[in-house]
Amino acid sequence: MSRIVLHCDLDCFFAAVEIRDNPQLKGKPVIIGADPKEGKGRGVISTCNYEARKYGLHSAMPISQAYRRCPHGFYLKPNGNKYFKVSNEVMDILEKYSDNFQRVGTDEAYLELTEITKDFEEAEKITKEIQEEVLKKIGITISIGIAPTKSLAKIASDENKPNGITIVKPETVYEFLKDMDITRIPGIGKKTKVYFYKKGIKKIGDIINTPLPTMIKLFGKHGRWIWNVANGLDNRKVKEFHEERKSISAERTFFSDTDKFNEILSKFEDINKKIHKSILKHQITYKTITLKIRFEGFVTYTRSRTLPFHIQDEKYVLTIILELFKEFSNHKKKVRLVGIKLSNLERNQRARQTNLISFSYI
Repeated sequence: MSRIVLHCDLDCFFAAVEIRDNPQLKGKPVIIGADPKEGKGRGVISTCNYEARKYGLHSAMPISQAYRRCPHGFYLKPNGNKYFKVSNEVMDILEKYSDNFQRVGTDEAYLELTEITKDFEEAEKITKEIQEEVLKKIGITISIGIAPTKSLAKIASDENKPNGITIVKPETVYEFLKDMDITRIPGIGKKTKVYFYKKGIKKIGDIINTPLPTMIKLFGKHGRWIWNVANGLDNRKVKEFHEERKSISAERTFFSDTDKFNEILSKFEDINKKIHKSILKHQITYKTITLKIRFEGFVTYTRSRTLPFHIQDEKYVLTIILELFKEFSNHKKKVRLVGIKLSNLERNQRARQTNLISFSYI
C-alpha cells in the first residue's frame, strides 16, 4: 500500500486571524507587516490575504512598494503572541488525528495516515473533518494536500487555496506535476531555477523525463534530490519514534455516522491491531489505555484507565476499551469517530503478557 501523507497549510495565517477577530476586514485587502508610513516605510510584508494579492502583493515584498500598489489596504502590525497562541490551538487539533505528526513553523504541519486509513478516499474524509474542526473551533481555513510523500503533499496543499483539498495518488503523480514550473518543488527558488533553465529544464515534467545519472552529472547531489521528489521517491518520515514519545494512538472516522455496535467494534479491533503492530515493532510497553469517541456535532469524550504495571497485550486493551465504551452505549447521538491511545510508555523492557485473571481486581 502506498503511503498517505497530509500537508496542512493555514491560509494567509496572520491575516486570517486578524480578519477573524475583526470581521469588518472581510473582503478587503489586509496586509500584515511593517508600517508603510504612506509609502516611505521600511520593512516588508509578513503575509497578506488574497484580496491584497490581487494587487500583486506577496510575502517579503517591501512595504513601500506594497503601499504604492495598494494604498487603500489595511496595514496591521504583527501580533506574534496572538498568532503563536492560535497556532498552538490548531496544532493541538491536528495532532489528535495522527500519532505521526510534524509541526513546521506556525502555519504548517505534516500528518501521516498510512496506518490508520485504508485508502486515499478515506483519507479525504478525515481531511474534510480536519477542515471542519479547524473552521468551527478556530475560525480560520486550512488547505491540505494528500499524497504518497511529504514533498508531493506540500506541493498539493498549494494547488487549491484557500480551504482546498488536493489528492495526488501514485498513479497520477506525473499528470499532476508535468506542466508545473520547477519552482513548485521545495528547494528550487528564483535564483536556483536559472541554472536549470539554462539546461533546458523548466517544467517538472522535464525533470521526470531526464535520466537520474544525467541529473546527477548536471546538478550533483541536488540533482538527485530534485529527481527523487519529482518521481515520488521522497522517503522522509513524518515522525520517527524517539525516547520522549508520550503516547501511541490511532483514530478512525466512519464513512457515515453510526450507532451500530458491530461497526463500532470492527473499528476498535482495526485500530487496536494497527497500534499493536507499532508497539511490537518498537518493543514498547504501556500502562494507560484511553478511549476517544466523537459523536455527530463534534462532541468528543475521552475515558482512561491506568494499570498497576506495564503490559503489552492486544486482547486486554480491547477488553478495557469496550468496558470504557459502555458508558456511551445508550448515547442518543450517532458515533462519528473512535480512537485508542496507549500512554505511560516504556521501551526496551520485557513486556509482561498478562491475562485477564491477573486484572480481576482492577
